[in-house]
Amino acid sequence: MKDAEFKRQFDATLLAIEQAIENSDADIEFETANDILTLEFPNRSKIIINAQSAVRQLWVAARSGGFHYDFDTASGTWRSHQTGAELFAELSRLASEQAGEAIRLA
Repeated sequence: MKDAEFKRQFDATLLAIEQAIENSDADIEFETANDILTLEFPNRSKIIINAQSAVRQLWVAARSGGFHYDFDTASGTWRSHQTGAELFAELSRLASEQAGEAIRLA
């Protein structure tokens, strides 16, 4: 994937995550600045999502650890570099862990 395509996919994904949060009933504040999306929970914990352009990956930092995602052009989704799990499923799991309640981001 070329740099421009990576940037386009990453930007579209950040917007989709923001929209998913707005469409959910979850009490999650979010802010995007300099290609970094910060999700903040009522307990003050955070999930940080950012681009690693040099390796064309999307990275997620959460209380439970750091996770790297590659864009899968066949499915049009970001997949975990380690497990193959889909990004939004993983964000739902991580957000649920940090919020202490079930959260589904889709």
